[in-house]
Amino acid sequence: MGFFNRLKDSLAKTRQGFVEKIDTLIHRRKEIDEDVYEELEEILVQADVGVATAMELVEKVRSIVKERRIEDAAEIKPVLKEQIREMLGTGSMPINTYWQSPTVILVVGVNGVGKTTTIGKMAHLYKMEGKKVLLGAADTFRAAAIDQLEVWAERVNVDLIKHREGSDPAAVAYDSLQAAKARGADLLIIDTAGRLHTKSNLMEELKKIGRVLDRAMPGAPHEVLLVLDATTGQNAVNQAKLFGEAVGVTGIVLTKLDGSAKGGVVLGVKHALNIPVKLIGIGEGIDDLRPFDVEEFVEALFS
Repeated sequence: MGFFNRLKDSLAKTRQGFVEKIDTLIHRRKEIDEDVYEELEEILVQADVGVATAMELVEKVRSIVKERRIEDAAEIKPVLKEQIREMLGTGSMPINTYWQSPTVILVVGVNGVGKTTTIGKMAHLYKMEGKKVLLGAADTFRAAAIDQLEVWAERVNVDLIKHREGSDPAAVAYDSLQAAKARGADLLIIDTAGRLHTKSNLMEELKKIGRVLDRAMPGAPHEVLLVLDATTGQNAVNQAKLFGEAVGVTGIVLTKLDGSAKGGVVLGVKHALNIPVKLIGIGEGIDDLRPFDVEEFVEALFS
């Protein structure tokens, strides 16, 4: 099965809670009135688009309906699809790459979102593109995190730089960068502790990693990717706000879309923070992490 069909399958729960409800709405109400807009807004909120995003989308739909003099409720669906595509932007947002190797990617996020697994799949994805990848195990808070990353490094056949549990994460990041330079790596992906965003000392640790990397290679990290779990819905938006304030998140990796009815959070994150979703995870397989493509996502959602 091709990736588009797998994406379509992974969005089944979101489609049931979102697109199918819109279908029911427009078939039940032939004419467009205020009740239609209210129900549409409610459907969007339930899909975890977020209240502010839902209100803005409905206002845009209302404006276009008036401008185009649309009277049939069935015509609302293509207008909504068009506005969702516009809100998400066009095409895909590639990972920021640096003109001088290695490109340094710092990966952050709370426990349980699938961060370490995501890093393993990222290593596989970029290795398949012909890049030389090196991993840095700067989550020294848990020994299990280092072990898990080591398993992924062996599975994908890439090098891993690690220290003992409890070591200074910034020192691991520094050593990883020196090793990446020495070994001619194209890409260095650094894991960090699954820190609770409420713990300011752990956020300070993240900032320190950033400072150490920037001193060793001005401009690094070139990408700060926040891994979010789609099943947490609007909580993911709150996490993105807090991490964005602390470490300047440049992109989102949204995991577990296949297990969620809350795929609308893609819109919520983009609208609330203007941080692009760069990668999405749609399953357990090693190939189930792919670049996020707006056209592909919207077509799969509405198909």
